[in-house]
Amino acid sequence: MDLSTTYMGLALRSPLVPSAGPYAEKVESLQALEDAGAGAVVLHSLFEEQIRAEERELVMRTEAGADSFAEALSYFPEPSEYRLGTEQYLHHITTLKRALHIPVIASLNGVTPGGWTSYAKKMESAGADALELNIYFMAADPAEGSAQVESRYLEIVRAVKAQVKIPVAVKLSSQFTSIANMARRLDEAGADGLVLFNRFYQPDFDLETLEVTPNLVLSTSWESRFAMRWIGVLCGKVKAGLAATGGVHTHEDAVKLIMSGADIVQICSAILTHGPKRLAEIEKAMREWMAAHEYESVKQMKGSMSQRNVADPASYARANYMKVLTSYR
Repeated sequence: MDLSTTYMGLALRSPLVPSAGPYAEKVESLQALEDAGAGAVVLHSLFEEQIRAEERELVMRTEAGADSFAEALSYFPEPSEYRLGTEQYLHHITTLKRALHIPVIASLNGVTPGGWTSYAKKMESAGADALELNIYFMAADPAEGSAQVESRYLEIVRAVKAQVKIPVAVKLSSQFTSIANMARRLDEAGADGLVLFNRFYQPDFDLETLEVTPNLVLSTSWESRFAMRWIGVLCGKVKAGLAATGGVHTHEDAVKLIMSGADIVQICSAILTHGPKRLAEIEKAMREWMAAHEYESVKQMKGSMSQRNVADPASYARANYMKVLTSYR
């Protein structure tokens, strides 16, 4: 059974890729995931705020406005609270390249155009095989229109692409008015890959302390359906490679996403819940499914259930909505 795939020009032995998670901080954890069959690894993000803090820009602004905006500024972590400093992060990439035999994909997280994008070049120099650009931005300003938000994304992508020669993937938000149009524009801006979708974490607040608290809820298999639908729509319509993330817990989740057109599927919550062994279990079950259904390779499966290959393309659009509403008994 041939599980090999190609993503952003990278030849991977498997489409199963651990996405950014706390296990990415330890060499031993990533070696265990490689042994379990990972095709590549995506590291946790280096944040724009972290870079700026270490350059004293954010720290100076925080101190200057502490009297007036103390509560708002308290949401930013202190520089010492970030898991790895910038130089440590770059050293971590170099260390992993010596320890692993699979591609290492670094991650850069930001929201505004600026000098922080120069760290993309430093990641490349440290040995990263590719870069995942995580633009985590909530459009909460009523004065900022959709065109401005989209332009911000495109400007950041172009700035990062100008820094490096390695492939760059963009983790796409699911909240654009026209996902397909934004995907095409990111593709034209030079994105080598599109990761569907960025998971926006919702905060909670404590009723006793009346403080906003972080609230991380792991994904479920149900969440993979949104990426499955849109990857199926985009398959064959963009040059960029397609990666699915969110809700991959079983071999069935992985197979469906690949058949919709994904080059790789990124897995995090299942690994956090069950450990690296879960990756090997998914691969084993995936091989058994392929054998039972007479598939010889991932390449043969890829995109076979995308919009362009199904008998009724309308099932990806309004017709499916109507069928769902009338199917419940």
